[in-house]
Amino acid sequence: MQTHFSDKRPAEADVIAFIVSKDNFENYEFPMENAKGIRETAELARFKAGAGQSFLFITEEAGKQVRIILLGVGDGHDDHQHAGAKALAKVQTCGAKHISFEGPDLSAVAAVEAAYGATLRNWRIDKYRTKLAETSKPTITDVTVVGAPAEAAKLWKEYAAVADGVFLTRELVSEPANIIYPESFVERCQHLTGLGVEISVLDVKQMEKLGMGALLGVGQGSRKPSRMLVMKWDGTGGKQERPVALVGKGVTFDTGGISIKPAGGMEDMKWDMGGAGAVAGAMKALAGRKAKAHVVGVCGLVENMPDGNAQRPGDVVTSMSGQTIEVINTDAEGRLVLCDALHWTQEEFNPEYVIDLATLTGAIIISLGSEHAGVFSNDDDLADKLLSAGKTAGDPAWRFPISKAYDKLIDSPIADMKNVGPRGAGSITAAQFLHRYIKKDVKWAHIDVAGMVWADKAGPVWAKGATGYGVRLLNQFIADNFEG
Repeated sequence: MQTHFSDKRPAEADVIAFIVSKDNFENYEFPMENAKGIRETAELARFKAGAGQSFLFITEEAGKQVRIILLGVGDGHDDHQHAGAKALAKVQTCGAKHISFEGPDLSAVAAVEAAYGATLRNWRIDKYRTKLAETSKPTITDVTVVGAPAEAAKLWKEYAAVADGVFLTRELVSEPANIIYPESFVERCQHLTGLGVEISVLDVKQMEKLGMGALLGVGQGSRKPSRMLVMKWDGTGGKQERPVALVGKGVTFDTGGISIKPAGGMEDMKWDMGGAGAVAGAMKALAGRKAKAHVVGVCGLVENMPDGNAQRPGDVVTSMSGQTIEVINTDAEGRLVLCDALHWTQEEFNPEYVIDLATLTGAIIISLGSEHAGVFSNDDDLADKLLSAGKTAGDPAWRFPISKAYDKLIDSPIADMKNVGPRGAGSITAAQFLHRYIKKDVKWAHIDVAGMVWADKAGPVWAKGATGYGVRLLNQFIADNFEG
């Protein structure tokens, strides 16, 4: 879908979407031949331009039938974004090809947000559907925002880069596990080198030499060899010596291993690499918009399978840090992947900040549903900045505690720790486990995204399926705090 900014409505526009508010709707003169009819239709539909209100109908304009969408917005920072997405969702498969967004007092930001919302909402994955009816296929090819200030076109380039990052994440999360596994995940990210991202990869032998017994233990039951994907972006020319490190859990499929999951719903575990997907997408977004920041992205990539070589409950593994772990449950594998990835990242890059993202626990879904991710941090300022970035970007999060009081819950009688605690505080003990691998001078946050990377129903700017959660949050965090 192509996005344009213009002083006048394109003649080929067959959907005309008016963005209005309660403050300007009453006196707004619709730039249409049938302006009176539009106003009367809106009144009949009781359209009052309230925030989130929308109405679609058909009228005649310049001798042809066109679709009219009325979109109400308030003063919320994401109202225009959600309005653009709502308009797109209404007409995505209707046969129309070109949407024109118009309205009084459209600022550059408001104009770009509307286009951004439509762009995000338009993404879908149809590549495996060979019998999709013509009436179910997307038809929108262009979006034009009319009357926006000149700077909107320049601003759009940054938003478009972030959207591309979101789309990479959605693609990785949506693909089935026979298509995306550790090696192919790496291959899907190779195109980032064209944006200036430096990519390197650790294979099994290299990780064995480094002593990554925790990560490798998870993948040893799979025929798909594990990988560590490393992506580096420095838009500061070396001025920012210590990078921000983003670390993602990349379990490309999670059967649970020997502690096997129930069959019902196991197919969903293709998205257990959503944290790694978000890190890859964030790196694409940052490089695509040439962010003036130094960031490294690290993805621990494994497949958790239950064959004769698989890790067993009760096994003891030694992580790269030297700490030993009693594996009580092989389905608590994400923290085993992350602990080695986190330790290696700190040793290799000496980051000031480390943020990991992981679909780590079902307990976080019990706590927060699919409305917020859970944030755990050893630094109050970092936690506050992440929550703020999430709110601004549309990737909401909520903070949970960590403290020494929870440490005893993961102490093991035969090793330094065990990989699960009791039923209570499941998300907290998982974070507490990771905290044991963070150096004292490092500001760290863990974001449990288990309830956010996949949606069973459409959301504000995504269809049912992969949401791309985390990319916008991480991008906003970097923009707010490292590009001043």
